[in-house]
Amino acid sequence: MKLLNTLFLSVSVAILDTLYKGRHFQRFWVLEEIARAPYFAFISVLHLRESLGLRGQVHIDLMKEHFAQTLNETEHLEEMERREGNKYWIDRFFARHLVLFYYWVNVIYYMVDPINAYDLSEKIEWHAADTYSKYLEIDPQDEKISAIMQDEIHHAQELSQAIRLIT
Repeated sequence: MKLLNTLFLSVSVAILDTLYKGRHFQRFWVLEEIARAPYFAFISVLHLRESLGLRGQVHIDLMKEHFAQTLNETEHLEEMERREGNKYWIDRFFARHLVLFYYWVNVIYYMVDPINAYDLSEKIEWHAADTYSKYLEIDPQDEKISAIMQDEIHHAQELSQAIRLIT
């Protein structure tokens, strides 16, 4: 499954690279709109398991972590909105339809194989950090993007930790 995760990410990145070439803030906005979906999905599945009485301390710790990640990704999304990343209806249309699909894929993936669901999300967070890093080569003085890049690195590390917690 890790190979499929890598393939999925590679294809998705190629599509986004084509659609958003030279449109940094629109790309960032789409990425941040989508970035919240896995965390919402993870929380949904964890809540379902909790409702069924299937919980322990690790479960509670993961819920807290994913909720914090969701809030942080929402702050990134709001920053991209301030930079008019959501200015064009086509970008909003694309991202909001894609996020619906991606959310449900993550719900199913996390229910069936949480380790590989975390693996995919970790790879995506590393890609996000890399995307912001490339932008910083163009505008190294952008402190907000630098902080967001650091958040993405932190999220990737948290997902790696989540894998260790459930194995």
